[in-house]
Amino acid sequence: MINATEEEDELRALEAKYCSHGDTVHYSPVPKFFRGCEGSYLYDRHDRPYLDLQMWYSAVNFGYRNKTITDAVKAQLDRLPQLACQYLHEEKVLVAEKLALECFRAFGLEGRVQFNVGGALAIEDSMKLVRNHTGKNLFMAFMGGYHGRTLGASEITSSYRYRRRFGHFSNRAHFVPFPYCYRCPYDKKFETCEYYCVNQVERLFETEYNSFWDPRANEPEFVAFYVEPVQATGGYVIPPPEYFSRLQKILNEHKILLVDDEIQMGFFRTGTFWAIEHFAVKPNIVVFGKAMTNGLNPISGLWAQEALISPEKFPPGSTHSTFSSNPLGTAAALATLEWIEQQDYEKKVAESGAYFLQQLRDLKNRHATIGDVSGLGLALRIEVTKPDRFTPDKALADRMFEAGLAGGIPTSRGPMGLVLDIGGYYKNVFTLAPSLEITR
Repeated sequence: MINATEEEDELRALEAKYCSHGDTVHYSPVPKFFRGCEGSYLYDRHDRPYLDLQMWYSAVNFGYRNKTITDAVKAQLDRLPQLACQYLHEEKVLVAEKLALECFRAFGLEGRVQFNVGGALAIEDSMKLVRNHTGKNLFMAFMGGYHGRTLGASEITSSYRYRRRFGHFSNRAHFVPFPYCYRCPYDKKFETCEYYCVNQVERLFETEYNSFWDPRANEPEFVAFYVEPVQATGGYVIPPPEYFSRLQKILNEHKILLVDDEIQMGFFRTGTFWAIEHFAVKPNIVVFGKAMTNGLNPISGLWAQEALISPEKFPPGSTHSTFSSNPLGTAAALATLEWIEQQDYEKKVAESGAYFLQQLRDLKNRHATIGDVSGLGLALRIEVTKPDRFTPDKALADRMFEAGLAGGIPTSRGPMGLVLDIGGYYKNVFTLAPSLEITR
């Protein structure tokens, strides 16, 4: 009888021959097979547990196989599993209502919700909204920012690697430095910088010869600024408290829309429903996905202010995707939102995040190869460095990543694995996104 290891070897040979590698990250030289999950754990083909500290890039905020949410999808399978999106079903309407009300609670603004599939396509929809509203197609975004890898989303994602092989991107965004205080691009110290980085953005509009602003027409060339409240792929970089409020003041003065990408940080990852709530700003558009269905369906979407998305401004047919508001996805989303309403994640995430961060600080104090740790709620980071606590050490981070996947960490429960994710500008940062239900 073939054993699990031999079966994996056979499957891996088939994968090497028949599967494109272009649709996956393939970070590990030998990708790991898993065949089970529960709560905060994945299980390999030998039934060995692996504590997951990245939860599918923050798509499974509420635990693997969350029974309440899973049961709702099973019930929908028996009731109305399929329906073209030109027809209505109650789950779509109720999800839109709940999300619109969350935005009204957070920002005090009326708006509407529309759906798509996958975060990058929701970003594409937001770009259509901006173009339709302004008649212009140039945007601003952050260095280190990530908004997806479709052609449109790649224009506002900073890494040139994602664009290099696909020709010229004439609408490539203008990228400005993110407030990455640990590695300040201006070599400033936060205690004395007086938000120097924000002031540099403001200087772009001082004169028409900086190429951003026509003072005679009172009109910008770049009409939207795409932000992640906490940079995700960039390494869970958390901005200083007043950065976004100062930035939005500049944007408002120059008629530039603020688009908030909550795809990875939304749904209480940071301790508030929307991560941008920590920073006292009012976005014009909010884009979301991932944890919206606790990872059970790729449905995504956006909320936009009424002036941008009213039926008169953005009529039927402006965007379309066959599976955009599919019944299984909206049922999962509705169950997820109802689950959230029954919890006190504001309190729970604050407490769990504070405890987790303190453990990381203790770890840093014991190891000179940890240069920085920080966190906002349960979005946490460990920056792996040389013993000088600053020079990035990607090689060490890679070895730690592989050691976790080897599954041989001794614990009181027996050998266990650890699932981590590596991000950051230098690929030396562990970006930690544990289940919001994780226990001590």
